[in-house]
Amino acid sequence: MDEGDFRTLKGYARQKGPGLTAAMEDYLEMICRCAGEEGFVRVRQLAHRLHVSPSSASKMAELLRKEGYVEYEKYAFIRPTAKGRETGAYLLRRHAVLERFLRYVNHSQDELEQVEGIEHFICENTVRNLEALLRRLEG
Repeated sequence: MDEGDFRTLKGYARQKGPGLTAAMEDYLEMICRCAGEEGFVRVRQLAHRLHVSPSSASKMAELLRKEGYVEYEKYAFIRPTAKGRETGAYLLRRHAVLERFLRYVNHSQDELEQVEGIEHFICENTVRNLEALLRRLEG
């Protein structure tokens, strides 16, 4: 590897270009987790689950709306769009695979904090490879 290939974490994010930020991913993942069968989540419920203020949840819902991931009107429900559901399904899968992997290698039951810290930095190919590895290891 050439010395010029290294970047800061922020530098790698800039290199990838525009897209969902880690915070946007966290919110969309929780929106999809909470929406469940009803297909929507309330701002207060989202704020409670993420331990943020309702105003922060509302601001993020508006950002996600502008990007086409959710339908949202102030003081109303947040509903994932088709794009939001598809992306959210991947985010939930990525979270589950990474949590399963860390539980396996660390022989633990609680890896949530580590998963939340790592999940934004692995690509879809890595998720698929971890799933395949776990299938072999768990036999």
